[in-house]
Amino acid sequence: MTLDPNDRAAIAAYVREEGRAVVATVTPDGEPESALVGITALDDGTLLFNVVPWARKLGNLEANGRVAVVVGTAGPMSIQFEGPAVITKGEDAEHYAAEFERLMPGSKSRYEGYEVVVVRPEWLRVYDVSHRPPLVVEASW
Repeated sequence: MTLDPNDRAAIAAYVREEGRAVVATVTPDGEPESALVGITALDDGTLLFNVVPWARKLGNLEANGRVAVVVGTAGPMSIQFEGPAVITKGEDAEHYAAEFERLMPGSKSRYEGYEVVVVRPEWLRVYDVSHRPPLVVEASW
């Protein structure tokens, strides 16, 4: 099954099925950092993940709100995303925490101190090694 990178609902469904991703950020000093996170997606392709209060990602995102995300680390297909990331606050935080909990029941998105991060991808690449040669398809959103 190869995904059309322009089909946001199908991309979102794949992200929800996978449920985890590697998120890469950059420190204020320009050093790369990455971490495995629980992740989900809204039907429009917006990515959501939560962050523990002591995570380095919080400071990194406050200094530079761009991320790279890879979903699909175990099977033949992966999706790479790039785009801006926002640590939600106020009413947005409550809204996205509720969405995160709806899509990932039992998550810690509403635990004290936890933050929900919203990523609105601007670019993505679907990479599928089940094809010979591997299929690589990109899209800009």
